Amino acid sequence: MPDHQPVPRPRVTLHTDFRVGPVDRRLFGSFVEHLGRAVYTGIYEPGHATADEHGFRRDVADLTRELGATVLRYPGGNFVSNYRWEDGVGPVSERKPFLDLAWRTVEPNLVGTDEFLQWAEREGFEPMLAVNLGTRGVEAAAALVEYCNGEAGTRWADLRIAHGRAEPYGVHLWCLGNEMDGPWQIGHKDAHEYGRLAAEAGKAMKLVDPTVSLVVCGSSSMQMNTFGEWEQTVLSYTYDLVDHISMHAYYEELDGDRASFLGSGTAMDRFIDRVVASADAVGARRRSDKKITISFDEWNVWYLESRFPGETNLPVQRDAPRIIEDVYSALDAVVVGDLLVTLLNHADRVPVAALAQLVNVIAPIMTEPGGEAWRQPTFHPFATTARLARGEALDVRVDSPTTTTTRHGEVPLVTAAATHDPETGALALFLTNRSAEPVEVDVEHLGLGVELTEGWRMVADHEAAVEGPAHARKVVGSCWSAVDLGADVTVVTSGGTGRTRTTVALAPESWTALAGTATTDRPATAPPNTFREPGRIPSET
Repeated sequence: MPDHQPVPRPRVTLHTDFRVGPVDRRLFGSFVEHLGRAVYTGIYEPGHATADEHGFRRDVADLTRELGATVLRYPGGNFVSNYRWEDGVGPVSERKPFLDLAWRTVEPNLVGTDEFLQWAEREGFEPMLAVNLGTRGVEAAAALVEYCNGEAGTRWADLRIAHGRAEPYGVHLWCLGNEMDGPWQIGHKDAHEYGRLAAEAGKAMKLVDPTVSLVVCGSSSMQMNTFGEWEQTVLSYTYDLVDHISMHAYYEELDGDRASFLGSGTAMDRFIDRVVASADAVGARRRSDKKITISFDEWNVWYLESRFPGETNLPVQRDAPRIIEDVYSALDAVVVGDLLVTLLNHADRVPVAALAQLVNVIAPIMTEPGGEAWRQPTFHPFATTARLARGEALDVRVDSPTTTTTRHGEVPLVTAAATHDPETGALALFLTNRSAEPVEVDVEHLGLGVELTEGWRMVADHEAAVEGPAHARKVVGSCWSAVDLGADVTVVTSGGTGRTRTTVALAPESWTALAGTATTDRPATAPPNTFREPGRIPSET
């Protein structure tokens, strides 16, 4: 941070009576696209020592469960906008390879809809399928829903049965295309064209299966020239039909600007607020009580500007080429943890999210063909948050010094999120110190008895990330550790007031997760979403 000035002590105020909303388990989703080695030598590698009878790597499935991934988006991404799903079903020996225009790769067509859905079912992951609204449209989208979810006695359901799957898959969550505002997208459309097509495709899909939940494409990023106008125009056609609007955002350190990079969570926070405002404005004009929620189904650290040459500069390649295999540092992991803080603080409007992607492609899990699978540094904050964040997100108030960054303007130096499970009493607290100096944070929890039982910390490094499992293990060994609850956490109770404060010592440029229990002697006094006055804390009765 500028001049490395001492940072005044921040304060975090929380109480289990004041809540944002339930933490939907789908918030901890991920993404498998036919891109690079995400599928082939990623989740799927027949002949690998750990491969199951269907050719899927058990070591990757085990790490995916350890990651805590819940819902998996498939098959794209840009890939879906030139994909004919019918070419990827039926006997593998009869399928033909084709040239994927999105990533200029020859797709071998060994894994398709049935293989992915059956793998997800066996391993316990919920699928989130995308339909092609780039080069295709209404008929193909409705047919895919029928193939996946239809009962016997219709054309596409009977084709699924002929392919060996008698029972419907029951896919609930569907994306109406991908990033259709982007000029890079095959079949790119303006907002009116896409809005009309999405409405007709969604209508047909719901006629096939009224229970499906639909995600309409929002802006590909907040930097798009059409941002805001796109959301309002598309929702003017689809508001009554869809359940979610998508958001995509990637963050990276540019030109050594650590302060801006560490402030990425604030940029994400503003992005969410603006999309929510755009959606609510459409609802207000329609006099609708319905609230559109967000599927943040692509987010991550991705060195897009500094490392990726662009899709059009890729040569045509075969055999699962290594594309966008970013390797991550502990600094990247701290930012990923902070982005999760932002998502938890918007749990009332962001029920679905997907870390993009799952394996090899800007991913927390890496593999080597014929070799091992390992965890990147970004794996650890995601897995820890997915494990600990249960129940409801609390309406946490943070009083923190700020700093001015080049890319994001003024950002707080300390951020926080918390969750509480009213059934078990489990409490989790997530804190990020964006400052280059150590910070002590006072966590005020009036009327609550808090007992912390575990903690984990990722401290940013100053080393360039290096490919391979040895570097990943080195980073984890030096930057990821258990919190010493005796040395780094102090609980203070003021005599006679019941005012309890927990002081937490945060390392410079770090992300910390703490877990334990919270108890109170009185019943909850406020319903969710009622605590909206900054600085207030509940009074004792």
